[in-house]
Amino acid sequence: MCRNIIPLNNLEPPATDDECHEAAVQFVRKISGANAPSRANQEVFDRAVAEIERSVRQLLDGLVTTAPPKDRDEQREKRQARSAERYEAIRVFQQAKRAARAE
Repeated sequence: MCRNIIPLNNLEPPATDDECHEAAVQFVRKISGANAPSRANQEVFDRAVAEIERSVRQLLDGLVTTAPPKDRDEQREKRQARSAERYEAIRVFQQAKRAARAE
């Protein structure tokens, strides 16, 4: 759904409540289509975030895995490398597109 939502399961150290909250906020923003809700919608927005945050925490606390925990720094480096590849591909595409228009 969104490239910015990162997996929080099986990390060392485990996901924090702040990370669960941020994931919930991001999810609600994406679903609602609003980065910041209006005053009229603030209460329902906040309630949805709280409910999803609780669900995320319950999910992460309840998941069982036999895989070794993932190193946070290593996972961050992998995400950054994938992002750099995507942006380089976009840059090359846009450069080719500009060159084609110039011809």
